[in-house]
Amino acid sequence: MTTNQPQPALAHLKVLDLSRVLAGPWCTQMLADLGADVIKVERPGAGDDTRHWGPPFVKDADGHDTDQATYFTACNRNKRAITLDMAKPEGQALIRQMAAQSDILVENFKVGGLKAYGLDYESLKAINPRLIYCSVTGFGQDGPYAERAGYDLMIQAMSGMMSITGQADGTPGGGPMRVGVAVVDIFTGVYATSAILAAIEVRHRTGVGQHIDMALLDVGMAVLANQAAGFLNSGKVPQRQGNTHPSLAPYQSFDTADGSMLLAIGNDGQFARFCEVAGHPQWAQDTRFASNTLRVKHREALIPLMQTVTRTRSSAWWISSLEDKAVPCGPINDIGQAFADAQVQARGLVVKQPVALINKSQVATSSIANETTISTVASPLRLTATPPVLRRAPPALGEHTNEVLAELGLSRAEVATLRSRGVV
Repeated sequence: MTTNQPQPALAHLKVLDLSRVLAGPWCTQMLADLGADVIKVERPGAGDDTRHWGPPFVKDADGHDTDQATYFTACNRNKRAITLDMAKPEGQALIRQMAAQSDILVENFKVGGLKAYGLDYESLKAINPRLIYCSVTGFGQDGPYAERAGYDLMIQAMSGMMSITGQADGTPGGGPMRVGVAVVDIFTGVYATSAILAAIEVRHRTGVGQHIDMALLDVGMAVLANQAAGFLNSGKVPQRQGNTHPSLAPYQSFDTADGSMLLAIGNDGQFARFCEVAGHPQWAQDTRFASNTLRVKHREALIPLMQTVTRTRSSAWWISSLEDKAVPCGPINDIGQAFADAQVQARGLVVKQPVALINKSQVATSSIANETTISTVASPLRLTATPPVLRRAPPALGEHTNEVLAELGLSRAEVATLRSRGVV
């Protein structure tokens, strides 16, 4: 991620971010990383819910916890933040003024939630026909569940994702399990970004924007991928099976002399080369194991044979020996080990930024009470000519309110009046 790219890919776009928590902010951070000017609107005094979702919390320069949760920093880099009460008529007027100058608006209010404020798509389309308006909800703009609130964990459960995640019934730890991160929220943010960029391309041809309806449930069902395809075309409901794969074998974790490793053998050649390294080349010729389909069928015979051998050597020995033979094999890291990995470090996947810590009493002046450094994960988008940019740390609550309102033409006195009335 570069800090001196003169003209990022999306530098010509302005984004009004009315979203909070994860799915919407993940989308707008992607746009911001690619250079878009993203203005994040938050509630005065409280802000985005994730500012308070801790521990862990951001630490100040002295190593003490602040009141800023680290969760917020995961998806709000490169944005400018303002506080604004859109329940007040003056706040609504300011949103309309910003929407008139924006290319994209992202929101994740309940269906119809912004219509009462005159901030729904049809109302803003009348002001700015070029506006691309992306709504992110749990269940979409129509259907029997449209008005329900939706959260990632609910969608992981409802979509069937939890039913295929975790150890099988009857085994230690068996039962449905959520994925370790809010994967449906994250995928929804990525899909929303793709839809927005497609809408931008359409606008190049037509000159007009459109409404994008993103639903967590839709995304949760879509990312079932091969598991959904298998069910839809066979009628067989997939089951949990731990770290094994329904269509590949051996494709799972294996115990070693000092821990465990991951084998991801995807074809017969890889299996044959594994057998050579393991000292059992005959396994590749065994009529039970000669093809992937046969290995899946006879998994219960194959895996114990392999486990007996893998337990005789260390994880490092297996990884080194199999890597030399082009057999996919790797460690099962914890997150600390993952960030210490040589490849992760070589790719520069951790970025550090100075961040302003603004106390609530200082929001009016946006003066900096303290500064510390935070780390975030770099954008994985690697564009050679227009790479992602690193311009701003995740903002303090209301950090850019005065700046943004000045750009709208408001004087200091007008901003002070709005602040005294609780509008900003």
